This record gives sequence, C-alpha cells and structure tokens, in this order.
Amino acid sequence: MTSDSISARITDYANRADPYPLYAELRKTPVRREEDGTYLVSTYHEVRSLANDPRLSNDTRNRPAGHTRNTDAEDTSLPPSFIFTDPPLHDRLRDTINRPFGPPHSPRFLDGLRGELAQVVTGLLDAFEGKDQVDIVEDFAYPLPVTAICKVLGVPREDEPRFHGWADALASGVDPQADAGTGQEKAQQARQDLGAYLADLIETKRRHPGPGILSALAPDMTPADLEATAVLLLVAGHETTVNAITNTTLTLLRHPDVLDRFQQNPDLAVPLIEEVLRYEPPVQFVPWTTALADIDVAGTTIPEGSPVWLMLAAANRDPQRFLDPDRFDPDRKDNEHLGFYTGIHYCFGAPLARIELHAAIPELFRRVRFSGLLEDPPPYRANAVLRGPRHLPVAIEGLTA
Repeated sequence: MTSDSISARITDYANRADPYPLYAELRKTPVRREEDGTYLVSTYHEVRSLANDPRLSNDTRNRPAGHTRNTDAEDTSLPPSFIFTDPPLHDRLRDTINRPFGPPHSPRFLDGLRGELAQVVTGLLDAFEGKDQVDIVEDFAYPLPVTAICKVLGVPREDEPRFHGWADALASGVDPQADAGTGQEKAQQARQDLGAYLADLIETKRRHPGPGILSALAPDMTPADLEATAVLLLVAGHETTVNAITNTTLTLLRHPDVLDRFQQNPDLAVPLIEEVLRYEPPVQFVPWTTALADIDVAGTTIPEGSPVWLMLAAANRDPQRFLDPDRFDPDRKDNEHLGFYTGIHYCFGAPLARIELHAAIPELFRRVRFSGLLEDPPPYRANAVLRGPRHLPVAIEGLTA
C-alpha cells in the first residue's frame, strides 16, 4: 500500500487514537479498491453480507502472491488455526473445540468460572488501596483475562506470568504493518516458544488429564491441531478482552453523565457494555479474507482472488444502520453491532469475554473513586487491528469495600 492510501492512514500509528474520521471518509465509498488490489468494505450491511458469504475465504493460504497473511504469525510447521480455515474443515474443528468449552455439551463450564473471576477482580482492586494513581491496563485489564484464559486451557497458575510477553508478541502478528522486521520476528519467536511450552503441556494433559479444555480435547485432536488452537485462544481470548475492559473504562471516564447513571443503576451494565462493543470495538477490522469468486457488492465487483478487509469499526458507526452513530448511547435500541463479528466466524470466545466484562466493569466502578484520566488520549498499542490503549493511567481518590 502507498503511504497516502486510506489503508496506510488507518494503520498509521498517528491515527490510532482516533481512526473514526478515516472510517467516515471510507464509508463514502462502501467498497473501495486500494492500489495494491485490496478491497476495503466499510458499511454495515455490506460487511455483514460478506462476512456471511461462502465466497469469501478466511483461509490465508488462498491469499494471492505478494499479499502477506497478516494472521497470528503462523508457524508453518503447524496447521492453520480454525479461524483461518473454511468449511468443512472449519466446522469440524470448531464443533470439536466447542464441546468442552460450552453449551450444549458443557453448559456449566463457563458459568463455573464466575466465582473465581470475581475473586480475581476483588484481589486486583484490593491492591489499589493506598494508591493515588493506577494503570488500568497493567494493574487490572491485563491480569484478569490472562487468568481466565489460562484457567480455560488448564495452564498451571504459576506459569501465567510467562503468557504476558507471548500474548503481546503474538498479537502483533495480525497487524498489517507487521509484515517484516522485528515485530514479525518477535511474533514468530513467541509462537515457537509458546508452541514448545504447549506441546509439553498437551502431552502432560494427554497422560495425566486434569481441569481445562486441553485435557478434554486431547483425545479428539492431533497434537498439532490442539497446539494451533491453544495459540489462537490465547491471543483471541486475552488481547481482545484486555482492550474491551480498557476501552470501556476510558469511554466511561470520558462520559461522566453516563458513568453517574451507571453507578446509580448497576443494571445498566448489559446495554452499556454492548454499546462500548459497538462504539469502541476491540477488533477494528478483519484484514485476512480473500474472494474465492467474483463478488458483486454495492455496485462494485470484487474480483476472484482479491484480498478483502472487512472494516468492523467503520460498519459499527454506519449512519445507515445506527442513529447518531458517533454518540455513545447505552440506551440504544436494536444494537446488533459487529463487535464480535458475525457469521460462522463469530467470536468463539464472546461468551467468556462477556462474563469477564461483567465481572470487571461493575465492580471497578463500584469500588474505585476516580479523579480522572492522567492522559487523554492515552498511549495506544501499535496494533491497528486489535486497537486499545497500551496504558491507561488514571488518578484515584480511594477505594470502597
């Protein structure tokens, strides 16, 4: 892409704090072709239609020559993660993985995590006592999801700290700007290191089953498929939830009127969190799909073999779908946002993410007396796809019991 293309501007860190004017510009041409042949689709109904179109492939092996995969720094010694496959392989893998993860096979698995996650939240907030400022990312938003995903996988608690660096490095692999250089090298190394760790853990779980889905899946999946799945779940189950918690905190602190209502009425949590997922989605766009045939969309033909970016955050603020879309409104009706995507690739971890958000956000704003943001905008992560603050320093006045 050229430096003045709109995709280059969207991925330019200078626009990370507020990409929404660029998305508004992009929506003027719902299906836009970039000079390198990539098509950007930015309006709600068109994004939703393509995400449900079997002619659009998630399998990165279908990318044309000259276009990088931009996925999760895939180790070619492993099969692709199920999110980067198409039916029927995708359906078989996802169905297998879903069995120990949730309904209908294991309806109590996620619900059983609520008590432990509540205890983690309490411990993290207790640590705020005596402080006059904290970093919401490092002190709160990061530790909760990593504990949750390690619990889901069955990773020993003492190994959780090792996942922080791995998760950060792996997440950089979905950034379209991380095609080469140190970012991609770090992501590849992280995947190899994590893969070696997981290979040992999977073999241990195979011989000595214990809690977590790795033990449950070991009899039904090859070690390579299970390792690829575990890597994906770490990134998808961790990085996106960190961003969602942080984006919700930032949005509420920027909207004190809504925050006051929320503190007076905790039942507002459900529509409020759903509105944040529309307004500031943790996944901004999906840059790895490919047209398997000519596809006519909004008066434009996307040719077979073309790379396609589905711009979820732009679609979530499409005025043709949402009234006054740039306004944060937890009272919004019919809020069928794309914060967790749609179709067969709808976020596998969405139920867990919602449980974590509802464990974290009400308690955070019940117990912490905030003075305000110390930086606005805060420093953001380099990643344009998994967009969220890298740090969120806030001033606090104290803590309630």
